[in-house]
Amino acid sequence: MTAHELLTSGLEQLGQHDPQAVDKLLAFSDLLLEKNKVMNLTAVTDPDEVISRHFLDCAVLAPRMISGEKMIDVGTGAGFPGLPLAILCPNTQFVLLDALRKRIDFLNETIEALGLRNVTAVHARAEEFAKEHRAAFDGAVSRAVADLSMLSELTLPLVRAGGVFYAMKAEQCEDEAAAAGEAIRILGGAPAAIEHY
Repeated sequence: MTAHELLTSGLEQLGQHDPQAVDKLLAFSDLLLEKNKVMNLTAVTDPDEVISRHFLDCAVLAPRMISGEKMIDVGTGAGFPGLPLAILCPNTQFVLLDALRKRIDFLNETIEALGLRNVTAVHARAEEFAKEHRAAFDGAVSRAVADLSMLSELTLPLVRAGGVFYAMKAEQCEDEAAAAGEAIRILGGAPAAIEHY
């Protein structure tokens, strides 16, 4: 099975079918793996694994993105999950936030190369960014960044009242979610709901 077929099949299983998005995701994969040769962006270096472990994993959130809303990806790293979501959800606005300038430079180059108009990459620490962007987003996403208590402290201040925060975690995260309960409550969030996929 080619990378194109693998990605198309996986996205269709998730209810996503957009040939242009497939092409852009594959172009993103090429840019990511090429840059990864000179800069540590991901431990995943097999193109098929980029599709399964990065793109399809991120695509699980695509049906939850709402047209016209503004989302922030806190600690985006190499662009996950925000950049694949921006490709799959062109009517949702995304800000990719990371504290490492080299990653943001790579993401800005990628955004320009792919011609994406609904996403910007910002170099800043989350706690500093939150001072000027309190409650500025309809929702937030984050994938494999930090312990949920700390991540909630960095992320929830950025989300408006009634907004959502999708924290993508490893499969066994019940104890982490329970431990974060008090921090989430103090920050005004509802108890974490865990959904396995």
